Amino acid sequence: MVELAGIIILGIIAQWVAWRFKLPAILPLILIGLLVGPISTLFTEDGTKLIRPIWNEKEGLFLGESLYHFVSLAIGVILFEGGLTLKRSEVTRVGPVITKLITIGSAVTFFLAGTAAHFIFGLTWQISFLFSALIIVTGPTVITPILRNIPLKKDLSAVLKWEGILIDPIGALVAVLVFEFISIGEGQGYTQTGLLEFVKVLLLGFTFGFSFAHALTLAIKKNYVPHYLLNVVSLSVVLSVFVISELFAHESGLLAVVVMGMVMGNTQLPNIKELLYFKESLSILLISMLFILLSASMNLPELELLYSFNTLILFAIVVFVVRPLGVFLSTMGSNLNFREKLFISWVGPRGIVAAGIASLFGSKLILRGEPGAEYITPLVFMIVLGTVLLNASTARFMAKLLGVFLEKSEGVLIIGASKVSRLIADYLHRNNRHVVLIDNNQTNIEKAKKQGLEALVANIYSDTLSDNIELNDVGYLMALTGNSEINKYAIDKFKKQFGEYGSFRLVDSDEMNDPENNPKEGLFSHTDDFIKLSETARKYPVIHEIELNDTEHYEGLIEITKADPEIIPLFLKTPDGDLKIIPAHSKKFTDIEKGSKLVYLGKMFDIVNGADSIE
Repeated sequence: MVELAGIIILGIIAQWVAWRFKLPAILPLILIGLLVGPISTLFTEDGTKLIRPIWNEKEGLFLGESLYHFVSLAIGVILFEGGLTLKRSEVTRVGPVITKLITIGSAVTFFLAGTAAHFIFGLTWQISFLFSALIIVTGPTVITPILRNIPLKKDLSAVLKWEGILIDPIGALVAVLVFEFISIGEGQGYTQTGLLEFVKVLLLGFTFGFSFAHALTLAIKKNYVPHYLLNVVSLSVVLSVFVISELFAHESGLLAVVVMGMVMGNTQLPNIKELLYFKESLSILLISMLFILLSASMNLPELELLYSFNTLILFAIVVFVVRPLGVFLSTMGSNLNFREKLFISWVGPRGIVAAGIASLFGSKLILRGEPGAEYITPLVFMIVLGTVLLNASTARFMAKLLGVFLEKSEGVLIIGASKVSRLIADYLHRNNRHVVLIDNNQTNIEKAKKQGLEALVANIYSDTLSDNIELNDVGYLMALTGNSEINKYAIDKFKKQFGEYGSFRLVDSDEMNDPENNPKEGLFSHTDDFIKLSETARKYPVIHEIELNDTEHYEGLIEITKADPEIIPLFLKTPDGDLKIIPAHSKKFTDIEKGSKLVYLGKMFDIVNGADSIE
C-alpha cells in the first residue's frame, strides 16, 4: 500500500516540479523512477529497491505478468488520447514543411538510426528498426516546455509545435507496426504464413478501431450515453476495443486504439473537447505512474549496457547526423533560411510515448527471448533523457547564437473578439503586427477568422493559453471584453508573460466617472468603456489616421476626443511605422515628430481636412 501510494505521490510531485521549473515532465519522472528503483539498490541495507514493480518473482507491486497488462492498457489509453489530437484538417493546413517533416523526416530517422544501431551495437535488424521507430516520436509534452520561454518567429515555433503534435500518433503507429512484424516473425519465420498473419493483425486492428470509433461516435451523437457518463463510457469502450482486438489477433490492440482515436478525432463529435480534457487528465495520472514504475523496474545490469563508448557514438549520430539530415531534406525549397533549419535540427527531444512504448515492447520481447531485446528500453531511455537534457539546457543559447531569438516581442494579444476588437486587430494586422485574438465565444472567433485574422477559442481561466508556444512573440496585452472582471483578471494573470512591453485594459463605468482614480493600465481613454467603444464601432466601423505636426498638435486633438464621444484615440504611429498604444493617461507622449499620425476610431475630425481614412 505504501509503495502504491508513493508512486502516485511521487508522480504528482514530479509533474509539479516540471511545471514549476518549466521542464518536460518526463525528465523528473524518469529520474525519480531510477532513484527509487535500480539506483536505490546501491544504498539500501539489503540491496533491494525502494519501489519494486517486479513481475515473474514472488514479491513486488505486480505479480506474474500483471505489470505487463497494466502497462499495455495504460499505453493504450495514452495512445488513444494522442490519436484524438491528430486532425486531418490540421495536417493539410500546416503546410508542406511540416508534412515533409513527419513523412520524409520520419523515414530518414527510421532507416538511418536503425542502421546505426545495427552496426554499432550488433543488434538484429528487427530490434534495430524497432529502436529507430521508437525514437521517431518527439511530442508536444517535451517540445512545449522547452520553447515556452524562447521568443521565436511565429513560423519557426509553429513548425516545431505542429511537428510534435502530429508525429506523436504517427510515430507510435510505426512502432506498433514494427513490433507486430517482429512478433509475427518469431513464430512464423517471416514465411508466407507469417506475412499473412501480419496482414491479419493490420486488418483486424484497423477494422476494430474504425468500427468502434464510428459506433461510439453515433451513440454520443444520438444521446444514447448520458452526459455525466460520457467520459467513463468512452474509457470503457477504449479498454474493450483493446482487449477484444487482442483476443482476435494478438498484438493488434495498440493499433486498434490508435486508429480509433484518429477516427474519432476527425469526426464532428459535439463533446470532443470534454473527452479530450478527461483523457488528458487521465493520461497525466497514468504517465506519472507509468514512468516511475517503468524506470524503477529497470535493473543495474540494464543501465550498465549503456556504459560504453558505443552509446555516445549512437547518441551523437542521432542528434548530429540523423536529425539534421531529416530536417534539411524535409525543408528543401521552403522559406526557412539556413539558420532556422539549423535550429529546428537542434531541437528534437524525444517524448513520453517513445519511452513508454519502449518499456512495454522491450519487456515483451525479453520475456520471449528475442536476441538484443534487453537493449531496447535502456537505449530509448538514453535518447529520451539525453535529448531532453541537451535541448532544455541549450535551446535558448542556440536560438541567440543562430539569430532566431526575437530580441523584442512586438506581437499583440487581444482578449475578446467583439466587433471593436476585430476592427483594431485588422488595423494592426495590416500594419505588419502579429496580432492574436482570443475569446470563448465560437461565433466571434469564426468572424475573426473570416476576416483573415489569427484567432483562438480559449478560456483565460485555464492554463492552455500559457502553454501556447506560438504566442512567444507577444509583448503587448490588450483586454477588450465587456466584462471588467475578466479584463482585470487577464491583466493580473498574463501581464508578465504576454505584457512585457505593455498591459492595458478598458476602464469600467466606475473608473470612467472617477478620472482621478484612473488605473495605470487603462486603455485609450478614461472616458471610454466597452459600451462606448462598441457603439462607436457600430456607428463608425472605420479606423482613421490624421497626420500630426508636433506634440502640441497631438495634445489638442486628444482634448477634442475627450469632448466628442464619437472619436476614440487608439494608437500613435511614428514616421517609421511603429505603433504605440495610447493609454488612458494619453498625454504621456512627448517630443512627437512631425509626420507622426494619430490613429483613431469613429467619425473623422471636422476641423481637419484630408484626414487619411483607412477602411
